[in-house]
Amino acid sequence: MTRQKIQIKKIDNIAARQVTFSKRRRGLFKKAHELATLCDADIALIVFSASGKLFDYSSSSMLELLRRHNMLPELNNFSQPPSQLEKSAYVKLTEEFAAKTKELRHMKGEELQGLGIEELKQLEKLLEIGLNRVIETKDEKFLKEIGAVKEKIETLNGDQQEQQAVAVVGGNSLGSKSNTSNSSSSTNPNSQDYDDISLKLGL
Repeated sequence: MTRQKIQIKKIDNIAARQVTFSKRRRGLFKKAHELATLCDADIALIVFSASGKLFDYSSSSMLELLRRHNMLPELNNFSQPPSQLEKSAYVKLTEEFAAKTKELRHMKGEELQGLGIEELKQLEKLLEIGLNRVIETKDEKFLKEIGAVKEKIETLNGDQQEQQAVAVVGGNSLGSKSNTSNSSSSTNPNSQDYDDISLKLGL
């Protein structure tokens, strides 16, 4: 059976539209990544959903690719002038990227001089939450490693105890044999004395 072609038009159902948007967006980004990897190309994708949420993909630095795009006079001459909506989207994207970069620097403890007390408190709270998660994960891994080492130690101790038990049993059997030989040898002098007395009495 041949696949039925989907008519390219706006999807009226909101739920179906969101599902299609998510699937097509992931497919688009996957193809862009494959193209960048296979052909060593620099690719930048910018997608805004119907609700205004930003999705972007870049094979390298997004700002660097946008800067290179703006430095191409030939492309700018032949392309249509950007609309007001495109300019607004570009400005919004640039501002959002700058804000995220600044937030990342703050998380690293950089450029904190311009922050107020409340902003520093909020940053401190975020860092404490992240640190607690790191500590919990580290403790879980330590407990697992300690449990594994403990099991190995118990296994080795069990093997050593079995070997010692075998050695003790073997030693007792040897001791019993030596005691038997000693007892038999100790009866020989008495029998020899009896023979001497019989000879003297002429028996």
